[in-house]
Amino acid sequence: MSWPTTELDRIGTAVELDLAARRADGSLSPYTTMWVARAGDDLYVRSAYGPDSVWYRRALRHGRARIRAGGVERDVSLTHVAQDDPVHAGIDEAMHVKYDRYGERIVATVVGADATLVTLRLDTA
Repeated sequence: MSWPTTELDRIGTAVELDLAARRADGSLSPYTTMWVARAGDDLYVRSAYGPDSVWYRRALRHGRARIRAGGVERDVSLTHVAQDDPVHAGIDEAMHVKYDRYGERIVATVVGADATLVTLRLDTA
């Protein structure tokens, strides 16, 4: 299912996104604030702290979450993006365009080869 254009635009231009993974019982984990990138007609998040980040492990385990960004709140499914997927170049570019103003050291946590390991696509649920 594709994103409604208005939601895609609002979330894609939001500076930050809050994500709470859904647990097996349907309850929400605490929200974690992160950066979000739009590449084409899809939205992506990456774990700035690698694969051991608590939110990332929960997200992978349950595959569902609730997000809030740009005035939009909705349930999403989470799909791990393969490391060799060509979309990573577009995600890196989008991250640089939106976040380079925060400095190279900070942006480096969500771009490049290491970031390709911990990339999730947000899909409408």
